Amino acid sequence: MAAEPARPEPVLRNGRGHNVRGPAFTSLKIGMGHRLDAQASGVLVLGVGRGRRLLTDMYNAHLTKDYTVHGLLGKATDDFCEDGRLVEKTTYDHVTREKLERILALIQGSHQKALVMYSNVDLQTQEAYEMAVSGEIRPMNKSPMLITGIRCLQFAPPEFLLEVQCMHETQKQLRRLVHEIGLELKSTAVCTQVRRTRDGFFTLDDALLRTQWDLPSIQDAIQSAAPRVAAELEKNLRPGLGTQQPSSPGWPWDSEGPSSALGLESRAGH
Repeated sequence: MAAEPARPEPVLRNGRGHNVRGPAFTSLKIGMGHRLDAQASGVLVLGVGRGRRLLTDMYNAHLTKDYTVHGLLGKATDDFCEDGRLVEKTTYDHVTREKLERILALIQGSHQKALVMYSNVDLQTQEAYEMAVSGEIRPMNKSPMLITGIRCLQFAPPEFLLEVQCMHETQKQLRRLVHEIGLELKSTAVCTQVRRTRDGFFTLDDALLRTQWDLPSIQDAIQSAAPRVAAELEKNLRPGLGTQQPSSPGWPWDSEGPSSALGLESRAGH
């Protein structure tokens, strides 16, 4: 009886249009960094393969994040969003940019005091003073949301635009912040948009748009970011945290080999 001929290995085409032989790749481990909720957009950092371990290092470094937050004066809703259930309508003719900036300065001042408290540093020492001047003071452990910077970028009533630098936040807390600013202004306000423009050392310039979520683009992004990720983590991690040394650059699809983190741009509703 004639033996059945061996079946040839399948010939596939990879993301660059080349023929490759072998079994199809079926497993890829991906971890998510600081999350974005369904109503927010912007930079979302993912770790691929061993790059997932770097997400823990980023968390332990307590890096700040930047947001642009859009507000709308004159109404309040149950969830602080523009499309939430309307709770109250108010006037806002008395609100000026100067009054808004005064409130923002008070918010930043109170959060800076809280940052010092949660960092457990003695500002009487020269080292702590230099850290405070350079903005390197970070909380030792988990803390409530801390705002390290907040300013008004645009003011055209009823709309206004804020830039917020913070850590340990959620997007809902940023929406609540807009609501509380409205109350401090003797009015009301809702949040119309929250967009993260920076997560640690990843910015919008590093992010891959949804149309770039393909293997070649992801591989290029990881290989480009890996040296910077390692350098930034080495600079920002405090000695004695017990974190592992950042992994070296490697192939993005190898869940067992070294890899890195990359930024994707997430759009609201996805």
